[in-house]
Amino acid sequence: MNDGRPVLELRSVGLTRDGRDILDGVEWTVRRGECWVVLGANGSGKTSLARIASLYQHPSRGTVDVLGERLGRTDVRRLRTHIALVSAAMSDQVRGDLDPLDVVVTARHGALEPWWHTYTDEDRDRARVLLEDQHVGHTIGRRFASLSSGERQRVLLARALVGDPALVLLDEPAAGLDLGGREELVARMEATCRRPDAPALVLVTHHVEEIPSTATHLLALRGGHVLAAGPLPDTLDATLLGRAFDVRVDLEHRLGRWRVGPAT
Repeated sequence: MNDGRPVLELRSVGLTRDGRDILDGVEWTVRRGECWVVLGANGSGKTSLARIASLYQHPSRGTVDVLGERLGRTDVRRLRTHIALVSAAMSDQVRGDLDPLDVVVTARHGALEPWWHTYTDEDRDRARVLLEDQHVGHTIGRRFASLSSGERQRVLLARALVGDPALVLLDEPAAGLDLGGREELVARMEATCRRPDAPALVLVTHHVEEIPSTATHLLALRGGHVLAAGPLPDTLDATLLGRAFDVRVDLEHRLGRWRVGPAT
């Protein structure tokens, strides 16, 4: 439930590499219970923003506060336990012959291998419940590498929720999924956002078709700058998409989902 408390606050955040500004002047506040979409073209700075928000990248300037604690003035390893990052690239970091149950339970200690720590029956029961919640309980006992792309992403979403994080960041999680896999993933995001104890959720994407019906807010980027930020119904329109992607399109909103087509 949205109680108004900030989970993530970025103030005047910028990131410069090799003399080039990847991000500049980013102002962004994510509150409990909100479901944000970060939208922009390839190269707009979306992934860099996600890495900063997940505390895996320090900005060149500005401040980042997570749950009231400031990056650079606190133990980042402890603070990261309150944030979960899911990306298509993360599948490549998971050993393919692991059981999905191990993939999920190891997140209890932020690990990738089950032999690094000892896990209790309660830990494993929790992992089973989360896999069932994501409709992939049937994959227990199989090899992670043998799962479909959609199943792997739902296992990783279950993994992200193990520690009851305050913030879940999904960086282009539908990359490489077919239509069925994408729609199942969107349905799982919607179910997660509808939970009474839902964490703040941020979806990073460049496809409006992936935006779940439960999305509440939008941050649009172009060239590392914020084009718009605020409640999604007040910000997302064809004009904004034209500015973000350099293309003229028509935008349709129907049954809670968004679609684009050629401008008429």
